[in-house]
Amino acid sequence: MKRFENKNSDRGQDRGGDFGERGGERRSFQKRKGCRFCAEPGFKIDYKDKATLSSFITERAKIVPRRISGLCAAHQRELGVAIKRSRHLAYLLYTSVQN
Repeated sequence: MKRFENKNSDRGQDRGGDFGERGGERRSFQKRKGCRFCAEPGFKIDYKDKATLSSFITERAKIVPRRISGLCAAHQRELGVAIKRSRHLAYLLYTSVQN
């Protein structure tokens, strides 16, 4: 008596992993963005600079992740601290404005 069925019975067969056979195309990855703060040494992160910090915040007042913003890890951490300080001192809002 077979207790469990082998769900992987088609192992070793070609399952069309090429995406091209099913009509889709392979995804191409874009070149990684360089860190804005590493590229220009005079460009600093400051908790009082509302214009710079607001470009790293979504409409819902969330901090933009590193993979989207293109910052290096050190500057992303520094940016997070600056945004939190700015929110605490009421330079930036914690949430978006609701009507």
